[in-house]
Amino acid sequence: MQQPQSIPAASRNPRDRRQFLEGSLAAGLALALPSAGAHAAEAAADLKSLAIDAHVHVWTPDTEAYPLAAGFRRDEMKPASFTPEELFRHARPAGVGRVVLIQMSFYGFDNRYMLDMLAQHPGVFSAVAVIDDSAADPASEMSRMAGLGARGFRIYPRNAPPDRWLEGPGMQAMWRAGAKQNLAMCCLVNPEALPAIDAACAQHPETPVVIDHFARIGIDGTIRDAEIAQLCRLARHPRTAVKVSAFYALGRKQPPYHDLLPMTRRLLDAFGPERLMWASDCPFQVVDQPYAASIALVRDGMQLSPGDRDWLLRRTAERVFFG
Repeated sequence: MQQPQSIPAASRNPRDRRQFLEGSLAAGLALALPSAGAHAAEAAADLKSLAIDAHVHVWTPDTEAYPLAAGFRRDEMKPASFTPEELFRHARPAGVGRVVLIQMSFYGFDNRYMLDMLAQHPGVFSAVAVIDDSAADPASEMSRMAGLGARGFRIYPRNAPPDRWLEGPGMQAMWRAGAKQNLAMCCLVNPEALPAIDAACAQHPETPVVIDHFARIGIDGTIRDAEIAQLCRLARHPRTAVKVSAFYALGRKQPPYHDLLPMTRRLLDAFGPERLMWASDCPFQVVDQPYAASIALVRDGMQLSPGDRDWLLRRTAERVFFG
């Protein structure tokens, strides 16, 4: 996603409100996050009561243990490191207990680092892997990844035209496997790719589908009605959900992100809260803007009922990626 801009002081929440929110969250987390000696069942229960960040990338500067894919260089890793421990410093004070990890492009089809982090933090992470849809048997690779903890697979047009990118045999095999194994097709797309997704959802109605980052509507600074309508059209497919995410990169690209509220309300009307999930898109959210500003748009800015807020901040992502 596009790199964020700096935060103007005038756009920040009032100091007393922010201090109260952060203090409340910190107090809650002191109780919610168990000590190292706590019983595993209690720890899992505590995590399940907290918010879920449905889209985070992690990587390590240890490129010997986890080599970069061909064509990537270490100086392209910005920030140079974003490990789970670095993530937790942002997420835990904001009341986030679980996270959906998304395979980072630096590693290509080598999902080992993400899956190793999942294994090292049981109950904390779910995973969205990236596999080669042009390989001989992508469905078998999906099954193998699912056995290691993957609950979804990131797909995007790559070199295919946006109106035909889902027509190849590999993509078709992936969508069929997604339906059989309840594995989500997680689509990183621009609006022009939505009609092909609409057609694929009609062809594979049992396949779970998640649209990342509002389909990047507004990434050029302009939020267009026609593109929102195109995204909302996917709501007619019951197994389709949308990530309300990457606020730093869309519209005005500045906290408190209230220019994104009209688009979000239209999605709420179309999909309902049960098919929307919040995500930060870290580490890119925190390069120049605070993590807390992202979750605050859903917690405070959208003026949701407690039940609807719980769907956006926890239950939808839990159903799709942790169920």
